[in-house]
Amino acid sequence: MAAYPEIPGLGAIRRRLGAELLARVAGPDGPAQRDRIHGSPGPRWFGPDRPIRAVHGDASMFVGGLRALLLQSLHPLAMAAVAGHSGYRGDPWGRLQRTSAFLAVTTFGTARDAEQAVAHVREIHARVSGTTDDGEPYRASDPHLLGWVHAAEVDSFLRAHRRYGAEPLDDDGYDAYVADAARVATGLGVQDPPRDQAELAAVLDAYRPELRATPQAREAARFMLLDPPLPWAARPPYAVLAASAVALLPLWSRVPLGVPYLPVVEETGIRLAGHGLTRVIRWAIPKPEPVPRSDPGPSEPGPEPEAEPGPRKR
Repeated sequence: MAAYPEIPGLGAIRRRLGAELLARVAGPDGPAQRDRIHGSPGPRWFGPDRPIRAVHGDASMFVGGLRALLLQSLHPLAMAAVAGHSGYRGDPWGRLQRTSAFLAVTTFGTARDAEQAVAHVREIHARVSGTTDDGEPYRASDPHLLGWVHAAEVDSFLRAHRRYGAEPLDDDGYDAYVADAARVATGLGVQDPPRDQAELAAVLDAYRPELRATPQAREAARFMLLDPPLPWAARPPYAVLAASAVALLPLWSRVPLGVPYLPVVEETGIRLAGHGLTRVIRWAIPKPEPVPRSDPGPSEPGPEPEAEPGPRKR
């Protein structure tokens, strides 16, 4: 491949942009945390050739993450838990940073760190409960509710990677991605999570009768799409991110959330802009250095922890 002369000052711009992006999604100590997660020696849940690493390590996750939040909000119990306990309006970046740290640790970190991260989340879920405005009780540790959050998240990451990933997988690869993600979901308490794309589609369809847009969900959508806590200079690229996420939503979710459907624009301008944005993110945040040679090496996924007893609700 031909080498191109470096544009003066471009390296500094790249480093600054990468640092700012990492600070947003991983916190002020993001670079150090990233180096520790990827560089610590020890066996991993997922080997270097596993599809979950390809999907979760790609810039398309920015699009998939926002799409997941919008889709997850359509379950009234999940939205009530988020609105009542996550502080998404008062500390949206803190919530994002905690979520991104969990995904990074369970995907790329050592098995010991992944197990600790899962245990920590389960402890938090055990303390989150309440009642919706309609008087319906909820528990964040409810395996059925966790199943919806997981399915919506995996579907979002998969679809974003299929459209905007640097190296999209084939169907076998995406089936394997769903199976990889099930390893983490089982640890969190999801019962019988989907393990391929067909099962994932069936699970999402099974939840459809439970979904609706509450006032909290529509408020959250407006906040995430129209009024994000960002400086004005960052709003144009965020608008591209938001439009790219909305364009990946299923049609049945658009009207309840109050978001438009513009098929021609979505398949042309928004798709092109989304590819441009993810390429910039990839350029600004290069892949981390590989684990040192002294590391005994990543391992294939180990035996899955046993699911909690009881039938899975549909």
